[in-house]
This record gives sequence, structure tokens and C-alpha cells, in this order.
Amino acid sequence: MIDQPATTSAVPEPGADGSEARGGRRRAFREAHARLRVRLDSRPRLRLLYKVGVGVLGGLIVVIGLILVPLPGPGWLVVFVGVAVLGTEFPAAHRITLWVRGVVRRVRLRWRAWRVSRAARRASASRPTTSPSR
Repeated sequence: MIDQPATTSAVPEPGADGSEARGGRRRAFREAHARLRVRLDSRPRLRLLYKVGVGVLGGLIVVIGLILVPLPGPGWLVVFVGVAVLGTEFPAAHRITLWVRGVVRRVRLRWRAWRVSRAARRASASRPTTSPSR
């Protein structure tokens, strides 16, 4: 005989697609990050070293991105990633990151609206007119 599962409903179990495992990993990462931040905040020298390290790394990414701007490739994207790295520790860079996110969101929404209106215009233009065939 073939063993039947205990439940016969067609509804999948929670986390059957791996989403629960991803959520658990994300939660574990956030908890580990929170513990690291508490540890950093309790040691001023370590905090300063961390802040300098983030500043150097973010600055290096921005400089590499600026070098890549005139070359073909994702120069500005690299610059904005560097600013985002800097934004994890510096409020001014965080404000720039938020501004860039807002601009990108508005551009994406306008592009989607343009595509929908273009599809509607094409659909209405491609409909055959109701004229007699003879």
C-alpha cells in the first residue's frame, strides 16, 4: 500500500515553497546584525574603527564608480551603491540614498504608466473598423 499524507487538503503547508526558511534566515541575520551593533556601540574605539572602515570602503566604491562613469557599463550604479554603503553610517549619505530611491521610484511609475497607455493606444488602433466588406 501507498502511504497517504496526513492532510488531504490542496492548500500547501506554510513554508512549503521555502519562504519560511528565507524568513527565518532573514530574521537570524537581523538578530545577528543587532547584536553586532550593540557590541559596537558598547566599545567606542571599535565603533570608530568600524565607522572609518565603512567610510573608506564606501569612498573607494564611489571613486571606482566615478572612474567608470565615462566608460561603458554601470558607472552611476556603482556610485549610488557606494553612497548607499556610506549611508549606513553617515546621515547625509543616507539622505542622498533616500532621494535617489524616490527619483527611481517616480521614474519607474511613469515608465509603467507610459507602457500601459501605449499598449492601450496600440490595442485601439489595431482594431479593425466596422466597414462593409463589399
